[in-house]
Amino acid sequence: MKRVWWMIGLLVAGLATSGLAAEAKIKALYDKECAKCHGDDGKGDTKMGKKLGCKDYTDPKVQAEMKDEEAFKAIKEGLKDKNGRTLMKPIEGASDEDIKALVQYMRSFKK
Repeated sequence: MKRVWWMIGLLVAGLATSGLAAEAKIKALYDKECAKCHGDDGKGDTKMGKKLGCKDYTDPKVQAEMKDEEAFKAIKEGLKDKNGRTLMKPIEGASDEDIKALVQYMRSFKK
């Protein structure tokens, strides 16, 4: 019986560790690919963010208007303005799971 509890403890610890590692991976991806425009806090008040008109993802209204599918597509395919000028490049090499996690990370900025 003691061995069973020990194994359960290892399993729980492993899941917690892998969850923390995944969270750290997504934060690092955000910091590398997104923060230069959207800011560390998601407000979009960086020099580049202001130039491109980035939305404030801490604003509940902005979050309510943002659809996960649209955010996923923007991250995967990039964004262009109505004149075809690139506003946001797609993230190269990110898996669909990474992109879904990035969308959820952006959701965490809501205040």
